[in-house]
Amino acid sequence: MALTNPPRTGGRYGTAAGTGALAALLLVAVCGSPAYVGWAAGTDPNSAGGWYLQLLSWPAWRFDGDGATGGLLVANLRAVLLVILAALFLYLLPTSQVARVQGSGTQFFSGWAAYVLASGFASLIAAFLGPEPALLTAIQAGGAGATYGFLSGWIIGTASLGGRA
Repeated sequence: MALTNPPRTGGRYGTAAGTGALAALLLVAVCGSPAYVGWAAGTDPNSAGGWYLQLLSWPAWRFDGDGATGGLLVANLRAVLLVILAALFLYLLPTSQVARVQGSGTQFFSGWAAYVLASGFASLIAAFLGPEPALLTAIQAGGAGATYGFLSGWIIGTASLGGRA
């Protein structure tokens, strides 16, 4: 009788990048939804909880294009890019690290870092492709995106722990 668990080599479990990408999709879909954004806007921004709930609504998306120059895609570009770049970075970042260093800490921090990079780049690119692109606006948007990723990326990092390296 073995005292240790056998290594998880079967296909029963998802990869760390796959579970992190699914968590990113769910986080953007739920917290960026018009219903959540409207609800979070009613919280007190001067309290830590209210401020954080409003921060989670940062990748807001919508179904209507009310007055958005460039159509609905430009209005939702930040949320779409966030999901795509998060999946891309989750697959690219931890590959070499996890192969050398086995452990849940590596998966957690790789998932967190991937989400910080994805949200910063998504915001930067969306600002450049938006209706009024300007360098200062894009840099400020990238900073806001990185702030969002830093403060919410722990959710993606935690979800990355659920998969195999």
